[in-house]
Amino acid sequence: KKMSDDRQKTIVVDARGHLNGRLASVIAKHLLNGQRIVVVRCEAIEMSGSFFRNKLRYLAFLRKCTTTNPRRGGPFHLRAPARMFWRTVRGMLPHKTDRGARALNRLRTYEGIPPPFDKVKRKVVPEALRILRLKPTSQHCDLGRLGKEVGWKHSEAVAKLEERRKIKAQKYYERTRALNRFRTKARANAVANSDAKKSTKSITESLTKLGY
Repeated sequence: KKMSDDRQKTIVVDARGHLNGRLASVIAKHLLNGQRIVVVRCEAIEMSGSFFRNKLRYLAFLRKCTTTNPRRGGPFHLRAPARMFWRTVRGMLPHKTDRGARALNRLRTYEGIPPPFDKVKRKVVPEALRILRLKPTSQHCDLGRLGKEVGWKHSEAVAKLEERRKIKAQKYYERTRALNRFRTKARANAVANSDAKKSTKSITESLTKLGY
């Protein structure tokens, strides 16, 4: 039985300003329903609680290891924000079963917005936005800063690439806006010319009837 067209399409989610756990729970549900999802800008995902508290919690997690063979037995401590979020979603899926493993394979996470997703319409999840879920006085931190503090080494590279992407996107926006303006003006001129032609034709017909 084939999936519906909506499920066959890949949804691109812009994770900037979303809360980590709330966004993961929504995405996990859609993954289990057969939806393919790409999450971009994972470094801008936010967590409730102060940065210091979350850092202490993650450092405590880094100290947990298998006593017999730490390199092979895990737990594996992921430091990139995209992989941190991937692990959060994995914890909400039955990933050791066939259904859960296939659902997890439908998820892709990235820092920044790499091509071709920079030219695709991106969506947000309103029920997971930090500005709608946390009080203005509540403390929060982002995964990018947390990952950098615990060993992620590519934050500066991602920031440079994002700066280039934003400049390129701004130029594209201005060019598209100018083209739309010219298009609207051309349509208005075309309508005016057609009206002028119709009025000229009616005047010519009237003069013909009068014998001129």
